Amino acid sequence: MNYKILVNKEYPYDKGIFSNVTLKRIRNDMGEEYLLEKKTLKAYLDLKRDLEKDNIKIVINSGYRSIEDQIDTKNKYLSIYGEDYTNKYVAEPGSSEHHTGLCFDIGIIIDNKVVDEYDDLKPYMNIFETIITKLKDYGLILRYPKGKEKITGYSYEPWHYRYVGKSTAKIIMDNNLTLEEYNELYNKSGVLLVNKPKGLTSRDVVNEIGRVFDTKKVGHNGTLDPLAEGLLVITINKATKINELLTCSDKEYIAEVKVGLETDTLDLEGKIIKTNNKKISKSMLDSLFRKFPREYMQEVPKYSAIKVDGKKLYEYARNSKDIELPKRKVIIKELELLDYKEDSFTFRCLVSKGTYIRSLIKDMGEILNIPCTMSGLIRTRQGKFKLENAINLEELSINSNLITISKSLDINVIEIDAKDYKKVNNGAVINNNYNVKDKVLFIKNNKILAIYQSNNNNKLKCFKMLN
Repeated sequence: MNYKILVNKEYPYDKGIFSNVTLKRIRNDMGEEYLLEKKTLKAYLDLKRDLEKDNIKIVINSGYRSIEDQIDTKNKYLSIYGEDYTNKYVAEPGSSEHHTGLCFDIGIIIDNKVVDEYDDLKPYMNIFETIITKLKDYGLILRYPKGKEKITGYSYEPWHYRYVGKSTAKIIMDNNLTLEEYNELYNKSGVLLVNKPKGLTSRDVVNEIGRVFDTKKVGHNGTLDPLAEGLLVITINKATKINELLTCSDKEYIAEVKVGLETDTLDLEGKIIKTNNKKISKSMLDSLFRKFPREYMQEVPKYSAIKVDGKKLYEYARNSKDIELPKRKVIIKELELLDYKEDSFTFRCLVSKGTYIRSLIKDMGEILNIPCTMSGLIRTRQGKFKLENAINLEELSINSNLITISKSLDINVIEIDAKDYKKVNNGAVINNNYNVKDKVLFIKNNKILAIYQSNNNNKLKCFKMLN
């Protein structure tokens, strides 16, 4: 469930989005029953218990409301207060937060009486101010803050709360944002280029980006070990769906090699298993780079995440279990010596997807007949993405520029015809009236819909939905 989903006049309630919501029943102190989404209900009850420590007693007086209920409510207030009041205080059916089950209104109990009418609540605004300071601790926000009427379309309602989750609630409440403003700032999808520093795992970087962008939908293309640094291609939100298309790219590295030793991890962080005092020369390296195969079956390192019989190779290695290591076909497209000393050298390489540079260096050592181990690695390019365009992790912010999905992919972008729009929006097969040879990204009014693929039968079928 996306607890950050925005529902208002511009973004009406979509029954399909909320089809998996679990509603729970609650009976208030007056015996009235209401429905709330399960996490929203827990947040309300936890808040209620916390406030009782400060002798503040609250009671729920509005929760989930169907569209039919909203129509009845609007008609009720229209008959009592008239059109001006109704237009100002009652949401149009379909635009109400109450359709989601994620919001609720409260009253307060004063002298054993429930106070929940607007005019009666005015003398107790100081109590609401205390309540509002506690909301974020339970993943709740004040949905209609003071001074934000032009943004939300509603006047200040200090009793109307919405569940969004704790991290999101903290951002919204600490920065005095409306859900509309949060949506504008944080509802972003695209590709982010990051210069990963040494000492961090790729997962560390993903976690930090998820924290800054307040999302769990963060992926990366091609792991870099803690020893390695350089370009990490990060996908955020909807862009995580195109990961497999981005990982098909060639990668360029600058690698540093320590000559005369080999470790079990094939880098300097492992246990030394071979040593040799033999020195290298420029002529030896020139010969190596000429002879090294440009295409071969490379053995996967035993300290890697490749799975064999359902277990990752590094799990076997850590348990000292020997296993036949799988091999993969790799292509070495470019190989260039950059620098050397008697006991080390540096080179640049452009390689196919799936190439392990640690294994490449081990294979170089076998040709030299001297053990070699990776001592440093910088990824400088992946496909069309370059390290020079990446940002450092300390520069990361919600305002960091993302590369759009359409600009990230090397496929044609086509505005879908009106007659095919509904089909594409639902992932249906369509006729190939667009002369597509392989894949195409369909958009409508600048909104990304889906990637489609030719099936060589004059038809296009959905490859990936992105709407």
